[in-house]
Amino acid sequence: MISKIPGGVTAAKGFSAACCAAGIKYQNRTDMAMLFSGAPCAVAGVFTSNKVKAAPVLWDRKIVTSGGPAQAVVVNAGIANAATGKTGLNLCRGTAEHAGKVLSIPAEFVLLGSTGVIGPNIPLDRITAGVSAMSETLSDTLEAGTAASKAIMTTDTVNKEIAVEFDLPAKSGEGTVTVRLGGMCKGSGMIHPNMCTMLAYLTTDCAIRRDLLQKALSAVVQDTFNMITVDGDTSTNDTLLVMANGLSGNRCISEEDESYNVFCEALFTVCRALAVRMAGDGEGATHLVEMRVYNADTKENARILARSVVASSLVKAMIFGRDANCGRILCALGYAGPDFDPAVIELYLHGERETVCFYRDGCVQAFDEDKAAAILGEKEVRFSCDMKMGSAEATAWGCDLTYDYVKINGDYRS
Repeated sequence: MISKIPGGVTAAKGFSAACCAAGIKYQNRTDMAMLFSGAPCAVAGVFTSNKVKAAPVLWDRKIVTSGGPAQAVVVNAGIANAATGKTGLNLCRGTAEHAGKVLSIPAEFVLLGSTGVIGPNIPLDRITAGVSAMSETLSDTLEAGTAASKAIMTTDTVNKEIAVEFDLPAKSGEGTVTVRLGGMCKGSGMIHPNMCTMLAYLTTDCAIRRDLLQKALSAVVQDTFNMITVDGDTSTNDTLLVMANGLSGNRCISEEDESYNVFCEALFTVCRALAVRMAGDGEGATHLVEMRVYNADTKENARILARSVVASSLVKAMIFGRDANCGRILCALGYAGPDFDPAVIELYLHGERETVCFYRDGCVQAFDEDKAAAILGEKEVRFSCDMKMGSAEATAWGCDLTYDYVKINGDYRS
């Protein structure tokens, strides 16, 4: 059984965290974070599909694809270190070398992350000063993990962290041991599938073979982080990393057995929770929007249809205005691409206590406008569509489109 527990990236055994105010862009707040494992970790990662990739993405991807271990992560907020050419790559090398020196690990064991404005260069001296300061304040307390999750925020309004625990067979062959998996992420704007705009870091004390860790992460991301959207923009810096140090004492997961399935379930739980929190914290958002498509012909078509609805600017505006114009949703389903019969699908709006049928038998249904408007005023707005074609389903998440989104992005660099 997967149980939620307090904490985030320091919940798993052997992991510590720290943060500091390095003054990279923001003033009077922390803007750098560090994660550290007392033992080398198997590491897996998924990165942005944007052709323009930030320097930290290139650095991390090389470490992940080489199969090498990792032991630390250094992240800054405010400046993205993207579109910075050789200067940006040199910054990565300098940061990793300095972190390796103060942490007594190889530079190639240091992963990096940056988020913020694209274009400006980050002063290396501020980064190295921050790294030195954080190396002296690393702590395995839950509070340290929470502070780190706050330090990597940009336009986020709340920090995002979660931790779970579950049991796996012990390495000794007798009984079970408790394994923990925690994570933190940031993301509020420039969020769209493949991947969505974010930095996300997961830590676990599970012992698992590196290739299986990568396989699990690549599979889980499809129905979690790749099913959220805020504004249709895919960032240059998207990074999702998971580090596994094996310190729980479980029998190493070396095949796709029951232990692997349990680990995948825990990984899905953490990734889905973080992804949904990002969708609900979209820039300027006042509502989390969920679209469930079920009884579709294929899983991929269900994903496409669900994402099309939450990505629609007209659907987003409709929710912000509490205008139950279900034609917006039907339109988004119709242009998504997959084939279906409009004469048989059924479309619903779900509230905490009541459900409204919008569309059935090829026609918009008569419904109580006031009831629908009240549901659209709830913090979480949920739609569902029965495609009546098969048994596949998928759920996507997004948010409404508000005036504040334009305000935030109209002066993002200032």
